Amino acid sequence: MADTVPPMIKLQQPKGTALINLAVAGLIVTGLYFAREILVPVALAVLFSFVLAPFVIRLQSWRVPRRLAVLVAVFVGFSIIFSLGGLMVSQANRLAEELPGYQQTLRDKIQGLRGVAASGSSTLERASKVLRELDSELHNPARGQAIDGLRRQPNDKPIPVEIRQPDPGTLTTLVAIIQPLIQPLTTTGIVVIFVIFILMQRQDLRNRFIRLAGSQDMQRTTAALDDAGQRLSRLFLNQIIVNASFGLLIGIGLQLIGVPSAPLWGLIAVILRFVPYVGTPISAVFPLILAAAVGTGWEMLLMTLALFATLQLFAAQVVEPQVYGRSSGLSPVAIVISASFWTWLWGPIGLVLATPLTVCLVVVGRHVDRLQFLDILLGNQPALTPPQLVYQRMLAGDPIEASQQAQTFLADASLEDYYDTIMLDGLRLAEADSRLGRLDRERMDRVLTTVHEVVDDLETHEDAAVVEVEEVETSPLARLDTDEQLPTSVPERWQQPGAVLCLPGSGKLDEAAAVILAQIMKRRGIGAVAEAADALSMSRFFSLDLSPATAFCICYVGKPSDAMIQYTVRRLSKKSKGGRIIIALLGSESDAVTPGTRDITTVVGDFTAVADLIAEIAFKAARAAEVVPDAGKVEID
Repeated sequence: MADTVPPMIKLQQPKGTALINLAVAGLIVTGLYFAREILVPVALAVLFSFVLAPFVIRLQSWRVPRRLAVLVAVFVGFSIIFSLGGLMVSQANRLAEELPGYQQTLRDKIQGLRGVAASGSSTLERASKVLRELDSELHNPARGQAIDGLRRQPNDKPIPVEIRQPDPGTLTTLVAIIQPLIQPLTTTGIVVIFVIFILMQRQDLRNRFIRLAGSQDMQRTTAALDDAGQRLSRLFLNQIIVNASFGLLIGIGLQLIGVPSAPLWGLIAVILRFVPYVGTPISAVFPLILAAAVGTGWEMLLMTLALFATLQLFAAQVVEPQVYGRSSGLSPVAIVISASFWTWLWGPIGLVLATPLTVCLVVVGRHVDRLQFLDILLGNQPALTPPQLVYQRMLAGDPIEASQQAQTFLADASLEDYYDTIMLDGLRLAEADSRLGRLDRERMDRVLTTVHEVVDDLETHEDAAVVEVEEVETSPLARLDTDEQLPTSVPERWQQPGAVLCLPGSGKLDEAAAVILAQIMKRRGIGAVAEAADALSMSRFFSLDLSPATAFCICYVGKPSDAMIQYTVRRLSKKSKGGRIIIALLGSESDAVTPGTRDITTVVGDFTAVADLIAEIAFKAARAAEVVPDAGKVEID
């Protein structure tokens, strides 16, 4: 197909463009770092606005005025947040009061473990201590004498010294209490104000952004905004639901097990689960330590570990794939890199905001041409299409990965589908590069060798036995069998080895196509053989044994000229003495050439179309043989 031809890549860029891009990126990162005191509250406000926007819209659908709907949503949302924060503080204070009672139990267990692990090493430790003292005595005897002198001196009691500070005044105490709370309270107030403002002016901000981004292309800008809004809202809501359910189950489970302050650890699990990959293990550390300190044995610790492991596996492998799906649109590598980058830039808040901020970058890259590299680097879309991947593996001479790709595709499709939709398009990409002079002889040999090995590996593949009545009834052979009463089995003459000779038209890519077509024909019960790329050359053509062949199929992946086809057909007609000649044009349909002669049959399309035509010719020949004696000499148009 025409869209499979790779576009021309401009290798040369204007002088200084790369340096300018790097300088702009550096300025942006520097601005994000130094302006974090302002940008972090704004980013948090945008995040909360995406979470609360669906509730505001729902309240407006119930005829609630916009201002009242925004105030109600913000009040309810932040009331829940402050309530959970107060619960965490109270649970933390209660835990701090109970911790001294658990220290002795934990110390006894650690001593027990240390005794088991070090029971065989106490002798070695004492010997090592003696050797260290001996080494010190040999290298510094004066120090050893000084130590002995100090040991012989009487024990003089030191004189205690006590330094007292004057009692702080009331104002100093008040400042000491309020000062640590100033920054969190200020940030919280800014976030609340920004959330209210964003929700109040949502339509106006949207219109201004469209005007700023480009009102001349409103379709693309609107699509970007809708994509970002829907994706982020869905992502945040799904995360909140899944993480809250996870934390609730953790809290209930720890309460049943007997771990102190179970609600606190459930809330911490909810918060840390927003951190990708490492959040859940970190949230399990303190409950595990407490379980070891509280329980007299190891049962509580093992039960706590089993609780976290079971819920995490169930959430990661069952719940999240069903709930999230492709809502984030980020690759796993992008999530890790973005978490590291935003944590370095904005600290712990950046770790929580890493995923939504990166989602915004991916959406921008998907809709802005100059930033498309962001979607390629960070998005979860495959970097290469299946035909591009198989062609790239051909160029690298790697049949192993190409075969793995084929096996994955064949789990849900037939072998002919794989050859038609992936392998043939990969050969078309190779032909396009060859036409532009980009493939040297070595790479062309790699492509051909890889195709041979993949075809050999798929020789024994069996398609899944899936029969659909509609396809059987509407297929070309089914219609011919119904309308013209054709035989149901391949005629014996066409089953002989070499009954169909697949000849490459003009090169090694055509040889690869001939090999694939021959395998398809053999799987249909027709004896097909593929020749090498130089089969039609002057040096080999006259040595070919054409006597077993009933039909000849000349394969072209590229764009042959009429003169080339006519010349090949004339030479083959003289030597074949009446064999049926088929021209298989497997390239792009827009590049197809249909020769203006009635002596040959031309088929334009994929491998299945060529195989169907040859099978139709075979069945027609069998019917003619039943009707007309000595029908092997009958010409079939």
